[in-house]
Amino acid sequence: MTALPTPPRVLTPKPRSVAWRRFSRDRAALLGLLLCAAIVLAALLAPWTAPHDPNFQFPEGLSLEGAPQPPGSEFLLGTDLLGRDLLSRLLWGARASLLVGVVANGIAVVIGVVLGALGGMGRGLTGTLIMRFTDVMMAFPVLLLAIALTAVLRPSLWIVTLVIALLNWVAVARVTYAQVTSLREREFVEAAQAVGASGTHILRRHIAPHLLPTALVWGSLGIGTTVLLEATLSFLGVGVQPPTPSWGGIINESQSYLTTAPWLVLFPGAAILLTSLGFNLLGEGLRDALDPHGAS
Repeated sequence: MTALPTPPRVLTPKPRSVAWRRFSRDRAALLGLLLCAAIVLAALLAPWTAPHDPNFQFPEGLSLEGAPQPPGSEFLLGTDLLGRDLLSRLLWGARASLLVGVVANGIAVVIGVVLGALGGMGRGLTGTLIMRFTDVMMAFPVLLLAIALTAVLRPSLWIVTLVIALLNWVAVARVTYAQVTSLREREFVEAAQAVGASGTHILRRHIAPHLLPTALVWGSLGIGTTVLLEATLSFLGVGVQPPTPSWGGIINESQSYLTTAPWLVLFPGAAILLTSLGFNLLGEGLRDALDPHGAS
């Protein structure tokens, strides 16, 4: 009796390879990744790549009339109103902006995921209190509350980071709550409950892995928003304080020179724009790549 030929084995692509294939096909996401990588490298290498001390006031950095020098061979992006090299201040300002963006947004994502998961799993008073507190926080305008808190707490780099972290978790908590509420009704959760698994075990082993893509997406999308918020606070004078360079602070110091020295506003504004654009494109690319219902 002739044996039947063995059918070829079909290899199912792993979820990671599928997600990477989707991401690599997204040109906007790759552009965002390149922008983010360039900005992060510029911030990390600022001590070595910045041509000058960001706070040194060059005598030749001002004209005879006391005006900032325009971009040229000695100062590639010109100087500011005190004769400091603008390129050096932008590179060092990237460190402050990304530090606030990454740390504050990371803390906010952790708080939001934890509170949203506890609220979604808690069917009783605990879940109700957590989500009502979240609703109360959503009622306050973030910018006004951030201005009030930083003004009361004497603004500094770490105070700004803490304030933004304590205000930006709300949206993450709402999304996580909706996701956990949906997941706890799924068959695998009900099966775990049927065999006597505790709520903590179910949350850690069965629900938390499903929350990782949400945390990654919000973690990248939120950095752009956080950088914008930090720049706004610094522009209003309640963010990162001088002499520490920050993009919003540079614009604040230079607003009176908008017509006579527009590069003082143009270059830091472009840095803020590119940073926000890069992280938003990266976040949207991750969202599409990690979407389980997306096309492979």
